Amino acid sequence: MRFFAPMSDIAATARVSRPLWGVFWMLVTGASFVAVTALVKLVGDGIPPAQSAFLRYAMGLVLVLPMFLPVFKARLSRRALTLFGLRGAFHTFGVILWFYAMTQIPVAEVTAMNFLNPIYVTLLAAVLLGERLAIRRILAILVAFAGALVILRPGLREVGPGHIAMLFTADSFAGGYLIAKIMADEVAPTVVVGMLSLTVTIGLAPFAWAVWVEPTWAEIGWLFLVAVFATLGHYTMTLAFAAAPLAVTQPVTFVQLIWATLVGAILFDEPADLYVILGGGLIIAAISYITMREALLRRRQMTPAVSQTKL
Repeated sequence: MRFFAPMSDIAATARVSRPLWGVFWMLVTGASFVAVTALVKLVGDGIPPAQSAFLRYAMGLVLVLPMFLPVFKARLSRRALTLFGLRGAFHTFGVILWFYAMTQIPVAEVTAMNFLNPIYVTLLAAVLLGERLAIRRILAILVAFAGALVILRPGLREVGPGHIAMLFTADSFAGGYLIAKIMADEVAPTVVVGMLSLTVTIGLAPFAWAVWVEPTWAEIGWLFLVAVFATLGHYTMTLAFAAAPLAVTQPVTFVQLIWATLVGAILFDEPADLYVILGGGLIIAAISYITMREALLRRRQMTPAVSQTKL
């Protein structure tokens, strides 16, 4: 599963820009997340979504064990623990819905609708954190939702449970990312990531137990590969953000939609839908515009006016 970090935070962390490396690592990220969706699709509905999600996160814990030393050393306040628990609940709900959607709708549609996450983050930040929404950003958000309508085409075709699940998935992940944005100013990034892995695994456990079926060794192997590629994707995404600003790396994510369409067509006989590519392109264009505007405004704030440079 491919998920976007809050854009303004990441743009601020990019220091020495190495655009080619940023593009390269983002391409690796896209390939990793497409592999995740393909593997989950391959597992299918033989295992209930909640159980598949739990097995993926439980095995993923092994891959992020080094992150837990800072977690155990951190002296977290009751407020921090509450917020981490709430973020885990948001992600638990979103992950179950995402795994369910993968069994219901084509890979390309899941990928395209996943791009709505940053749009919801922007809206929630405005409502809950009081961040200002300029008219240009509002127009970009409207373009993104127009892209979602192009993908769904309500009234022209059936909007199934998988599509509804993806809309709520984006909402859930946005809530989790907003809490991550708050906590990033209070604790180390490794603690934020480690606590997410821990709380989501714990949150998924009772849902998985309620629907548990005996998995085959092949299914366990596929889900372990899901955990590997998901962890790799998040790591290379971090490398991409460190190498170049989001204004450079964000548009590259469109390639992920092309790859997802090809994977769906070649491996799962899913017809290529030009409306999905068009809608996904509109969403990515809107996100890229918001990202570039944020980067431009941040540079203006960091560059003193001529009068301020005079002694």
